[in-house]
Parts: sequence; C-alpha cells; structure tokens
Amino acid sequence: MSAYGERLRVTPPWPDYLPTGLRVDFRYGDLAPADFPALVWKRVMNEAMGQRPLRLAYDDPRGSRRLRQALQGYLWRARTLSCDLEQIIVVNGSQQGLDLCARLLLDPADHFVIENPCYRMARQVFASTGASPIPVTVDEDGMKTELLAGIGARLAYVTPSHQFPLGGVMPVARRHQLLEWARHNNAYVIEDDYDSEYRYDINPVPPLHSLEDHGAVIYLGTISKTLSPMLRIGYLVVPPELQEVFATAKQFADRHSPVAEQEALASLIESGGYESHVRRVRRLNGERRETLLGALQRCLGDRIAVQGAEAGLHVVVWLNDLQRSRGTALVEAARRTGLGLHLISPLYERHSEEGRTDRVGLVMGYAALSIRQIEKGVEVLREVVKQVQDALPGQGD
Repeated sequence: MSAYGERLRVTPPWPDYLPTGLRVDFRYGDLAPADFPALVWKRVMNEAMGQRPLRLAYDDPRGSRRLRQALQGYLWRARTLSCDLEQIIVVNGSQQGLDLCARLLLDPADHFVIENPCYRMARQVFASTGASPIPVTVDEDGMKTELLAGIGARLAYVTPSHQFPLGGVMPVARRHQLLEWARHNNAYVIEDDYDSEYRYDINPVPPLHSLEDHGAVIYLGTISKTLSPMLRIGYLVVPPELQEVFATAKQFADRHSPVAEQEALASLIESGGYESHVRRVRRLNGERRETLLGALQRCLGDRIAVQGAEAGLHVVVWLNDLQRSRGTALVEAARRTGLGLHLISPLYERHSEEGRTDRVGLVMGYAALSIRQIEKGVEVLREVVKQVQDALPGQGD
C-alpha cells in the first residue's frame, strides 16, 4: 500500500455507525426524523428532477451556480459573511471539505494546530497526510490562543462559534490573536461553523471570516445539523487565491456533488423555506435542551457539572463522583440497559494530560430524541451511575 494507505491501516476506526438495540441513545450528530421537512423536500426534489437540460453532462466542480448564489445571500443574512461567488465550493458534507483542505495544505513533514479536545475526524483526516498534530488546550472560551506563541504550523483547525465538544465561544480578542498568528506563520485557519444556527442563551457571534483581516480563513459550513447528515451537502468559502486549486481538487475527487440535491436546496433557500425550517428546529431543539437540563438537575443535581449548554445540539456532562477510569464500565453498563452513552475522553489527544479532568465526561446529544426519551434516558443514567459507584471497592462498607 501507499504511505497514505499504511497510515489509514493503523488508524483506529471511529465507531460512527448507527448502534442497534438501544432504546435511548444520546449520540451526538443525529437528528429527529420528524423534524425533517419531508413534504417540502419532496416538492423541491421533484421540481429539480423535472428540469429538462439540453443534455446530461458533468457540472461545475465548484457546485451549482444557483446554489452558490443562494448560499452567498444566506451567509450574509445569517452570518454577516461576505464573499464572491467563486469563493464558494460545494462539497459532499463538511468531511469532504476537511479532506480537501488536508490534501491541499499539508505535507508529511508539516504540523497542524488542533483543539484539545476536538472533533476527532478532523484530527484524523489531517494526520492521514503524515503531518503531525500540535494540540492546544481548550478552556471555557475555546482554544487558548496565547499558547500559540512560538508554534509553527501550516494550518489551525478551530470551532470558534461553538467549540466541539466543550461548547465555548471564542472571544474577539482571541480571534484576533489567532489571525495574527496565522499571518505571522503564513498559515491558514479552518473555521468549522458546524452548528452556529443554534443559539439559546447567547447572541449570535460573527464568524472569523467576518473580521476585517480574514484573508487566511477557510470557512466550512454544512446542512448536516439543520436538515440531515444523510444529504451530504456542505460548503467551503476559500480565499480568492485558493478558489481555482480547490475547484480542481474537487473535480479530481468526484467531478462535482449531486446536482439535483443542490438545485433542491437552492430552491428551499430562495423561497425562505430553509430559514423558516431553521427557526422551527431551533425552537424544537430548545425544548429538548430545556428538558435535558431539567432532568439532569432533577435526577443528578450537584453530582454533575454541565458544560456548553448555551448553544448547539449537545451538552457535556461531568460526573463529579466517578473517576475517568470508570468511564468504560459506565458505558458498558448503560448499553446493557438499552442506553447509549458516549465518553468525551476519545476526543482528547491520547498522549496529553493537559486540560483533562479525572472525572468521567459524557457528550450528550439530544436532537434525535423525544421529550419522553430524554426524561427516561436521564432516569436510567442515574441508576447506571449508582450501579457503577456501588461496584467500586470500599463502597457500601
């Protein structure tokens, strides 16, 4: 195999499949099927499929011009992000966007800056090039950008609007510090704006790309958290000097993303239906969030600490009385009851203890669950935590 293939061979697989046999699963990234606007999507897809082009031919690798125009307007309305049409590259979900960035910006001898903890598949796709990660600790305000002093790297990957998984929002001073680091190192910053549509207790925060000096920023967006991760539609906004090479790389990867789905999404955005849908699911997920927070407080009280609840579609729950070494036992005991729990520990750099706590941490997604499932899941969680605690040596003596 190639060196790339050998690196993938030794990469631990990420269990991103749909578990079976679970009554309640707090897995992050899933959405409720009932939230999907099925009738509206069927209509716009029928319209897209009913179009009669002059010939069936390959399309622009950058994406449907109509969709890119719709995204250009949406990004300005929703995120105050201004860009030229040619800077937008439509990709098959944010993961392909990350893969294109990795292939085009990193060589095996390079380094890349990554949040610690972070979105694990971003770290894996960058490391698959042979480049080496430089983990930078995250606190309640996101990446601690003051730690970048003296670090040389080709790119930095950040989630500044809602740090994944801890949920912090990067303040403006750190954003400027990050961009100054990028200028000094002639590096690019990949801004993953994966769920900025969901704000509950805080006002929307403009993206890095909206700051005055954003020339080093590659903006990454997706509809996976608003419509469905099954549709595989994402988009990059790249600096002007990169737009041609990214279009070429996209063409080499798969020619272009499926056209009918792009046209359907364009129609949905143009009609105002997409933003209406976002407002509706924001309200529904706000109700799920309130239910989860209330159930956690009622069932576990001061035995836990909740982090990152102000935005997004998940929270991090720290179990104050359960050491990190008991995490696997907790997950296995929960699974035997039909409850899916997901540890935060795999999202940290394996060889670094900096920024870690010795408590068990859970990443709990709620967007795919009903109110009743959330309440029942937390009740089962309480019982499973008690069961694992009672099994510890010295407990109950």
